Amino acid sequence: MGCFGCCAEDEIQNAADGATPIMVNGIFPGNDGVYENANTALRSQNLNLQPIAVPEITVEELREVTDNFSSKSLIGEGSYGPVYHGILKNGRASAIKKLDARKQPDQELLAQVSMVSRLKHENVVELVGYCVDGSMRVLAYEFAPMGSLHDILHGKKGVKGAQPGPVLTWMQRVKIAIGAAKGLEYLHEKAQPPIIHRDIKSSNVLLFDDYTAKIADFDLSNQAPDMSARLHSTRVLGTFGYHAPEQPRDLARTK
Repeated sequence: MGCFGCCAEDEIQNAADGATPIMVNGIFPGNDGVYENANTALRSQNLNLQPIAVPEITVEELREVTDNFSSKSLIGEGSYGPVYHGILKNGRASAIKKLDARKQPDQELLAQVSMVSRLKHENVVELVGYCVDGSMRVLAYEFAPMGSLHDILHGKKGVKGAQPGPVLTWMQRVKIAIGAAKGLEYLHEKAQPPIIHRDIKSSNVLLFDDYTAKIADFDLSNQAPDMSARLHSTRVLGTFGYHAPEQPRDLARTK
């Protein structure tokens, strides 16, 4: 589900205390590696970094589980880098996203990983590991064995001639809708600070066993240096024509 944008030290604390929502757009991909462009606003070097709640993965392990990032392991290609499938040494299947080291300072990325590593909900895609080692920057997410809702409705995104999956039953549709709604409720209302997803679409709803839906691409990117400006930004993030309902419609237009 960018890397995750984050707030300066006082903004992190203010957001946590006052539960001020952070508007977000996705550049963290689902299994297919598709995500949208976004700019991060964090420029302060005085970051209040909390411990990261997921393990660090070594470069050696990543090369091993992806066959040295070979085309055989490639499952998606996005604007910011490729995504690979790999079985980590702990036995967990993962969507392994390789980032462009030139896009973001290490401290900013680590602040984002720290925040996102604390998001725990049955309907939100979980970050399971990371690597920031020189030019190697990788984020590992739990792998969705059934792909995305887009794959079932329209065929695998980015694959020419891909065919839709089987027609969903009414109960499967209801389960997917409820799961996606619960994931959004957690991000928008229960996470601290709340995270407003700015790019909800079928490719950002990943499907797990028994049609359990999980929300992906919940980026914390913010293009303005202060909370008020972020909440009232006129810049549309994510898919063109979409904006989160929490953002006033008259502020969601661009010239």
